[in-house]
Formats: sequence, structure tokens, C-alpha cells
Amino acid sequence: MLSVPIHQAKGQLSELIRAAEQGEQVVLTRHGKPVVRLAAEVAHVDQAERERVAAQALTELRAFRAAWSTEEPR
Repeated sequence: MLSVPIHQAKGQLSELIRAAEQGEQVVLTRHGKPVVRLAAEVAHVDQAERERVAAQALTELRAFRAAWSTEEPR
């Protein structure tokens, strides 16, 4: 987690935003106390895409379970 004083963040805002976009937790502080958390915007995924991804994951899970259930115990 990056903890950065607001006065320092002014000069490196682009870098802090880039870090947040990459999943880093970025917290801006005032007098050592957290006041703002930078977070990347979550991209909107439409319902059809969400269902496609869920179906793909379910297919992969079923294949995984089938592979394990056919193995002989050790």
C-alpha cells in the first residue's frame, strides 16, 4: 500500500493514478491520517459477456472435476 501526503501527491499524481490502475492501494494522507483512497474505475461488463465468462468457467470447472474423479486413489 502506498501512503502519500497530499502535498507530495500533487507533484506525482500521474504516477499515483498509474499505480492505482495496476491494482496498488494508494492512500493520500493529511497530517499522517488517511483522507482519500485512489481506486481504479471498474470497467462495465455487459450481461451477455458476464454470462459467457461464467459459462466458460463452469465448463472448465466441470472438466477439472471430471479429471480428478477418474483418477485412482493413491
